[in-house]
Amino acid sequence: MKTKQGQPLRENSKLKRLLELFLVSTKLGITSFGGPIAHLGYFHEEYIKRRKWLDERSYAELVAVCQILPGPASSQVGIGIGIMRGGLLGGIAAWLGFTLPSVLALVLFAYFLQGVDTAHAGWIHGLKIVAVAIVAHAVMGMAKKLAPDRSRATIAILAAAATLLWPTAFTQITVIFLAGLLGWSFYRTEDTPAVPVIHVPIKSSAAVLCLTLFGGLLIFLPVLNGMLSFSWLAMFDSFYRAGSLVFGGGHVVLPLLEREVLPAGWLTKEQFLAGYGAAQAVPGPLFTFAAYLGAVRNGWTGAVIATIAIFLPAFLLVAGTLPFWDTLRQKRGIQGTLVGVNAAVVGILLAALYDPIWVSSIQTPADFVLAAILFGLLTFWKAPPWIIVPIGALGGIFINSVIT
Repeated sequence: MKTKQGQPLRENSKLKRLLELFLVSTKLGITSFGGPIAHLGYFHEEYIKRRKWLDERSYAELVAVCQILPGPASSQVGIGIGIMRGGLLGGIAAWLGFTLPSVLALVLFAYFLQGVDTAHAGWIHGLKIVAVAIVAHAVMGMAKKLAPDRSRATIAILAAAATLLWPTAFTQITVIFLAGLLGWSFYRTEDTPAVPVIHVPIKSSAAVLCLTLFGGLLIFLPVLNGMLSFSWLAMFDSFYRAGSLVFGGGHVVLPLLEREVLPAGWLTKEQFLAGYGAAQAVPGPLFTFAAYLGAVRNGWTGAVIATIAIFLPAFLLVAGTLPFWDTLRQKRGIQGTLVGVNAAVVGILLAALYDPIWVSSIQTPADFVLAAILFGLLTFWKAPPWIIVPIGALGGIFINSVIT
């Protein structure tokens, strides 16, 4: 009797958690402007500071893992948090919520808003300034806990310097690797705070299956595409391959997609560039640019196929990696390594705060004033990001129309 009575309660609890994941990530998907680094700032504010779903160290480690894996790092972080909270279904719920708003927006752009000039809109400029405040707040909060002493602060500064001076896709991976070596050298024998045990509700066999499926699709999709003349299969193959081979964030996927869709004649270069401009104007991950391309090619069906295909590699990699990551991080030597990695993540975020976020957003004294006001509201007045976003958009309109 207890089992029969308890089972619906457990199922209701799981459904409630999945619904919470979906709703929270949807709010982030609607308000997270500014690109992948800004997304990490929004995640930090909502998932870590407000809801405390992860501690600071675990969040920084998750960011580091996702920086190393190919794919959209911010989406992978969101998927990882969803998996930790609700298993594979939790990862799907978190991904859907964060991705769906920008997918819908870009499909609407594909249907109704082609040719609209978004490059000089004041509200878009204001949202870029919002990203400055959000990322600065995240960097400050993470630095206090992850780089509080001289040695870790030095690692963070060196990581920022290397990332800025050699801005390539593989620099971040090299920086994280070297920081891990420094952490292992300096901290493997020191007493470090106990690492919270994170339960990842995925069996190791399921994780291995995810990694096998990732590699199998990457190898055999082109073979199937060569044997079968299905347009949807060709689209799935192209977008899956693009999502599997990207290091360095969403902007890196653009040349890959251009090489896939333009020679195939799926759309014109003008349509491609119009969609790219639209992708800059909406919140959420830049990988949802695939939804626009799929919609131009084959309407809503094409948008769904392209979106699933480009994000599937990221999901499989995160689901296949997290169970083993939690086991490894409990070992003393690994903990020392992660001390250095966490400091490097702070430095990488600091570098991103300057370039591309600061240099593309703060162009006049008025821009700086708006960024300072938003930072003050966020840091000292504890205003939530969903309030900061419309204030920044309105501020951008004011600067664009009145001050300049």
